[in-house]
Amino acid sequence: MIHLRAAVAAARHQDRHTANSLLEKAKRLADRLGSDENHWQTCFGPTNVELHRLSIELDLENIPYVVEHGGIDVSHMPAERAVSHRIDYARALCLSGRVDQSFSELREAERTSPQLVRNNPRVRETLRDLRKQSPVTGGSHSSELLAMAQRCRAVQ
Repeated sequence: MIHLRAAVAAARHQDRHTANSLLEKAKRLADRLGSDENHWQTCFGPTNVELHRLSIELDLENIPYVVEHGGIDVSHMPAERAVSHRIDYARALCLSGRVDQSFSELREAERTSPQLVRNNPRVRETLRDLRKQSPVTGGSHSSELLAMAQRCRAVQ
């Protein structure tokens, strides 16, 4: 997990080379482990390495990669990790103009853990962007989006 945490930090500093190097180290260890495990609350394994890769690619603004590879089954992951991935994936979908898919990911994340979604700044940013991309008509989708944006304090 320390390799994954360090890779995320490197990506947030736009250091792709270091992030990828650390991800590869984590991947080799996860492959040796062979399955997703949650020893000592680490949630370490091949799936979590891939989820971190997607998060890093999002930080490095490689949106097409995240959209293409982001549809990972996270149902077996701890709620916090699954929600975090859904938020990242929703952000990438929003940035690529896939409003309905993005909103669907956010709704699923909120069903899994409302408190993690409603207090997340990236969710608020995504909801604001989704509202800009949504039609201004009185359709139910817009109403659902507005309601979620209000719950998450993305609008007043």
